[in-house]
Amino acid sequence: MNFQTMEYFIALARERSFTRAAEGLHITQQSLSAHIAGLEKEVGCPLLVRHVPLELTYAGEVFLEYARTFQDAERALRRELGDISQNQRGVLRVGAASARGRAILPGAIADFQKMYPNIRMELTEGANDVLCTRLQQGRLDLAIADFPEAPPKIRLRNFYREETVLLIQRNLFNEIYQARAADCERQFRNGDFKALETCPLVMGGAEDIDGRVGLSVLKRAGIERPRIAATSHNVGMLLELCLEGVGACFCPEILTRGAITGELMAFQLPEEATYWIRFGCQADSYQWNVLKAFMDCAEKVVTKALTNMM
Repeated sequence: MNFQTMEYFIALARERSFTRAAEGLHITQQSLSAHIAGLEKEVGCPLLVRHVPLELTYAGEVFLEYARTFQDAERALRRELGDISQNQRGVLRVGAASARGRAILPGAIADFQKMYPNIRMELTEGANDVLCTRLQQGRLDLAIADFPEAPPKIRLRNFYREETVLLIQRNLFNEIYQARAADCERQFRNGDFKALETCPLVMGGAEDIDGRVGLSVLKRAGIERPRIAATSHNVGMLLELCLEGVGACFCPEILTRGAITGELMAFQLPEEATYWIRFGCQADSYQWNVLKAFMDCAEKVVTKALTNMM
């Protein structure tokens, strides 16, 4: 029994399929099957119920918990020794929502790799719940997300205060409100969004930050049946639709860098449209110096971006 065998079993337990697990591990299905059969022979009992999807026996569940513990300990050992020897190598696995990642990660990674050229970055895009699950499973070292509170076994560090704004293409605004455009603009500037009732919207879902904020603004304005022109879980797509004049959108301000021009109007929203974006990492793992260095790089990039937007 070795760490590689444990890694194979963890992947199989996660995927519940020899085919998918083998693909993710970049080995053949036959090789994976042989490893697992050898493992079961070594421990003296079956670890899997072999039907579709695969199930773990009670022994398999027990082995999985120990395998995850050993895997975490082995990773922490390598990282701590790397910090001691100042010879940091390995993979740093970072997850973020697609649009937020594009706004933050390129600059952060460029600065980070000047300090740690031997660390390879592995990036994952996903919604908050997906990132949280991967983090808890040990499949991410760091998640950048809207964590209202710390999930079990996760340690949080405040990153930056993100603000969602309302964006409307100016031509669309004038077309909808016509002679009332100046009055409606003043109302929006003063936080009165009742006039959105007649404006087409491109919206995220209730499980998305921008969608949640947008629904709250509409509810506060007493709008029960908004005109939804398009929906998407990708806020980058919503921003593109807004730029094309399809509808107004609710968008995190940091994602609008370079997008707000004379053709696009931006309106501030109530206080609940501002929230913390946080770093999340495993609470019980060794705090790798490399991980802290990456968070510091990301903070510098965001601080500079927010300063330039003021």
